[in-house]
Amino acid sequence: MGINRTAKGIVLVPCLLLGGAFLAAAAWGGDGAAAANRSLALSLGGVLIGGGLLAQLLPEQPAEKGDNR
Repeated sequence: MGINRTAKGIVLVPCLLLGGAFLAAAAWGGDGAAAANRSLALSLGGVLIGGGLLAQLLPEQPAEKGDNR
């Protein structure tokens, strides 16, 4: 059983949404405690978006040929 397009989409969508939310939180962060966590939010957002995009680059295995019982 190989990796298919549906599984890649299931990984991509939440990663992009959560990554975007973290990046938005970093951009919107105001003063005080939120400003102290800006670098953490930027790094988490970048890692999530990067992970989701890297999952799209995984090669798909060709369908197995054989007798289908």
